[in-house]
Amino acid sequence: MARIVVTGRIPSDGLDLLRRHHEVTAWDEDRAITREELLGFVRGADGLVTLLTERVDGELLDAAGEQLRVVANVAVGFNNIDVDACVTRGVTATNTPGVLTEATADTAFTLMLMATRRFGEGERVIRSRTPWQWGMFYLLGMGIQGKVLGIVGAGAIGIAMARRAKAFGMSVLYTGPVPLTPEVEAELGARRVEFGELLRTSDVVSLHCPYLPETHHLMGAHEFELMKPTAYLVNSARGPIVDEAALVAALQAGELAGAGLDVFENEPSVHEGLLDMDNVVLLPHLGSATTETRTAMAVLAADNAIAVLAGRDPVTPVTPVPGRG
Repeated sequence: MARIVVTGRIPSDGLDLLRRHHEVTAWDEDRAITREELLGFVRGADGLVTLLTERVDGELLDAAGEQLRVVANVAVGFNNIDVDACVTRGVTATNTPGVLTEATADTAFTLMLMATRRFGEGERVIRSRTPWQWGMFYLLGMGIQGKVLGIVGAGAIGIAMARRAKAFGMSVLYTGPVPLTPEVEAELGARRVEFGELLRTSDVVSLHCPYLPETHHLMGAHEFELMKPTAYLVNSARGPIVDEAALVAALQAGELAGAGLDVFENEPSVHEGLLDMDNVVLLPHLGSATTETRTAMAVLAADNAIAVLAGRDPVTPVTPVPGRG
């Protein structure tokens, strides 16, 4: 029986599955584990089940020990994992794609509606007990019907966002290294364009690309200058894809109309300039935050860890299984 260390609180379905197969040590405090605590906590683990808040690097892998065989990340993104460090040490890394597609697309679509229709502003008026009166021009927003949605990164979540947009009468542009199949393009009525054209043409730009070195600050001062002054930015992917300081400057200069953000460059910190803007909707990284989705993520991570420790291929690998290419 192997020893699996779970570095943060996860739904019980995932823990119960792990415990049916292996010895499990799980961090069960409400607060996040500190780095110093984490380095001691993982010692002697054969498998780690990690959250996106933990940095999985050479230091952590070495702290666990040479017997470590798998890191199962409870997230679709794996920018918190040093993939090269895992490969060098013969540790298989896995993630949880697929199960959070619909929930995250729902979040992106909600951010778009809240920003374009100024619903966040309206709710703050009510909650602050500010006097108000209905009027023809009160808190007018932008309708999305007939507008253009630009998808940056047409993977599973981007496609799900595009489906929602089409149902609401939007046209869809997308950009990315791999074109969609003709069948999916036809279903969505989507057209692949260059990044610059997407920025210049779209009424809403929604980010769904992974966070990689080449996508760090993909949206910066130059990109905001290309966007329409009436356009909106939505980010439900990863915070550092957006240069937050440049976004604040662009919003202050009127280079775009607003933004909806679920992720931030230096989470959990948020740029002070964003906090003071009524035309920005801010959510605390709730993209996959449904009971059903988080449970499915935990179970998939557990399945991955159990498979590797049993000598089988994981369901959703990030790195190759050592010895199998």
